[in-house]
Amino acid sequence: MRAIGGLWRWRGNPLRRTTDLAEAWVALAALVLILVCAPLAGVVTGSRVQDSLQRSVREQQRTHHLVTATVVEKLGRGLLDPDPSSTSTRDTRDRVLADWTGADGTTRQGAVLTDLRSPHPGDRFTLWTDDHGRIADRPLDRATATTHAVLAGVGAAALVVAFVETCRRLIVWRLVRRRYARWDQAWAKAGPDWGRTGTGS
Repeated sequence: MRAIGGLWRWRGNPLRRTTDLAEAWVALAALVLILVCAPLAGVVTGSRVQDSLQRSVREQQRTHHLVTATVVEKLGRGLLDPDPSSTSTRDTRDRVLADWTGADGTTRQGAVLTDLRSPHPGDRFTLWTDDHGRIADRPLDRATATTHAVLAGVGAAALVVAFVETCRRLIVWRLVRRRYARWDQAWAKAGPDWGRTGTGS
């Protein structure tokens, strides 16, 4: 990381300019912010996302129920599996008309997607429903929720690092521009006499 590179300007040097020292302070501040704020932001964000997702996991596990459905008739090929947590490697699933009994005891019938390879009337398969027997997505599991929380924490830490480094670069850019402006002013004063014999010392 280039923030550490600015720390060399702390060394005593008769040629060290004020902007060099300012750049060293900026590099030190950026390094401290990255070492302190980035992990803190990652932990706080990850913890909050973890709490929120684990509440969702508990809620979904409480309200989603796995029931057994019976194929009434095959309706044809279905669309892509809408469940992002599905581990099925098939591109499409069969669409069937099925009967099932919900967790509340109500009997329902509807068009659903099934993983059965060749569904026939009377075949049985499982599907997820809510408390009222309506089709629902598979509930989020704890491991997936934890993975999402860790990724959120890492992302938050990375954003803090990127923000601090961007600010450091902008400040250094301004310091370099000021340094060049002072050089131009000094050169403008010395320029007319440059190279003439008898001038200067």
